[in-house]
Amino acid sequence: MFRALQVIVRGERRALPGSGFVSRFSTASNSQRLAGKVAVITGAASGIGKATAAEFVRNGAKVIVADVQDDLGHVVASELGAEASYARCDVTDEAQVAAAVDLAVTRHGHLDVIVNNAGVVGSLAQRPLGSLDLADFDAVMAINTRGVLAGVKHAARVMVPRRSGSIICMASVAGVLGSMTPHPYSVSKSAVIGMVRAVAGELARSGVRVNAISPNYIPTPLVMRIMAEWYPGTSADEHRRIVERDINEMAGLTLEPEDIARAALYLASDEAKYVNGHNLVVDGGYTVGKVPNLPAPPQ
Repeated sequence: MFRALQVIVRGERRALPGSGFVSRFSTASNSQRLAGKVAVITGAASGIGKATAAEFVRNGAKVIVADVQDDLGHVVASELGAEASYARCDVTDEAQVAAAVDLAVTRHGHLDVIVNNAGVVGSLAQRPLGSLDLADFDAVMAINTRGVLAGVKHAARVMVPRRSGSIICMASVAGVLGSMTPHPYSVSKSAVIGMVRAVAGELARSGVRVNAISPNYIPTPLVMRIMAEWYPGTSADEHRRIVERDINEMAGLTLEPEDIARAALYLASDEAKYVNGHNLVVDGGYTVGKVPNLPAPPQ
């Protein structure tokens, strides 16, 4: 028997007057779903990382804004207030990743969440495989894959002894579908998804969860740079239209950085306490709804 009568209001469980039931899954903007938690977010000076930092602070977390864009990073941390601070962190340098993690522990006593978000696309030249620039490949892998692994490693170093923590790795639909981006980027994001699967079981035995998020294209500064190089004869407004309308499966809706931030918020929160080794694809059905590029049938 239910101890309290409940109603469903816009996806939130609420009690009827006098029932005494209060939902802990409130979607209110001030729900404080990360109250008391400490997070490091790499690549947090712009785009998805910036939106995630804002969402985490809004929900009660203390955040280390980690990036190599010093001016932007300081501005973001200042805008977020006393609960945020900036740390320079080049994820290709393992020592800097370790230092960002140690800063969180030194300043706040512990680390609950890391979002390994820093990434680059590399050369946008659509070269055939036989002309692949392996130096460009190495540079992309150093940030998008090795840099993520460094974040996983050093977050685990401080989370495992506490037997608690959430590690979130930013992948991409380019790691789910081939031929969407130049090969180095696609391979690097596929490797992130594989990395999550490789380590999730080991860390689960210590109470630490590891998950990935795979967004579709969003008009972040990085994606808009891609559009400008691929479509040099068209305007920025047209580039945004391509991203928001043409690369989109959800009629009437636009994927925004805040949508990915809320996905990260869920994975970081205790609501996802049993979600581990998962790749959360946030693409409106793009990777399952595309028509295969097959030859036209004979007439």
